[in-house]
This record gives sequence, C-alpha cells and structure tokens, in this order.
Amino acid sequence: MSQSRDPKDELVNHLPAMRAFAMSLTRNSAAADDLVQDTVVKAWSNFDKFKVGTNLRAWLFTILRNTFYSNHRKRRREVEDPEGTMSDKLSEKPHHDGRLAMGDFRKAFAQLNDEQREALVLVGAEGFSYEEAAEMCGCATGTIKSRTNRARKRLAELMHLEDEDELELTDAATLAVVSDSTAA
Repeated sequence: MSQSRDPKDELVNHLPAMRAFAMSLTRNSAAADDLVQDTVVKAWSNFDKFKVGTNLRAWLFTILRNTFYSNHRKRRREVEDPEGTMSDKLSEKPHHDGRLAMGDFRKAFAQLNDEQREALVLVGAEGFSYEEAAEMCGCATGTIKSRTNRARKRLAELMHLEDEDELELTDAATLAVVSDSTAA
C-alpha cells in the first residue's frame, strides 16, 4: 500500500491560499471565486500531467496565474472597475483605529502593476521562495527579486513611509508584503 496521498485529496487544502492569490490578482471577490473555480476544473482535468512528489501548491498557483492572464487578455475590451466603485458596495473592510488603514494599503497595492502585485503576494504573503515564484511566473529568479524590491519601494512611497517608520498592522500577510524580511 502506498504511503503517499492522492494529490486530488490534498487539493481542498490549497483553496484558501488560491483564493487569496486570486483576490490579489483580480481585486474582486466574485472574479476571484470564478478564477479559483476555473483553476480547480483545469487542475482536476489535468491531474494526469501532475508529477506526484512535486509541489502541488506551486502547480496550482501556476495554473491560476496562467488562467488569470489568459482571461485578462480576452477581456481587454470589457469595462473595468478600476476605482472599485462596484466592489466597494459589496463588502466593507474593518477599520483600523490609529493604525495603518487597510483601505490605504489596498489603494496603494492596487496602484502596483500586475507583475509587482503578483511578486509581492507570492513571495511576501504566500511565503514562496524567490526560486519557486520565478518558476511559477516563468521568469528568472533575479526578475522576481527585482519586482519584489521595486514593488516594496513603490508601496512605501505611495503610503508615505520612511525607513524609520514603524508599521503597526494587525494583518500578518500585509506586514509580510510590505516588509523586506528576506533581505540578508
């Protein structure tokens, strides 16, 4: 009897992380849910191509990312909601009294380009190594490092943060995205 688990059984464990990544790319909860659903369908129908023993999470994130960019190219003619007018009506995020407001972070994060947001989420929030993120994005490790560094600097600039400013955040994932904990 084999000791290894069937990757299909482990798929459900990765759904929350996939949804978080999809939210960072789409900036819309309904679109993120659709993206995760499309990813699960593609993964399920292509499990014969998955190599058991490799990183299932990275494989799923790669499918999700590729699906997002494929859909993004198809929808260039559609009307977008860049200011989030419609999405803001769907839910209200908690307010952080006396601390860095999540709304300010979201606005600054939304101003980054897709590649920079993607790099920050993969390396900062999801905890992938630069090498894993580079593999998922189909680029060099140095490119991911550069995107992450430029994105962090741009976020600090947009949020008017100085090097000596202390970040007081209640969200560990946001703190991971804006701080350079990987610097040696």
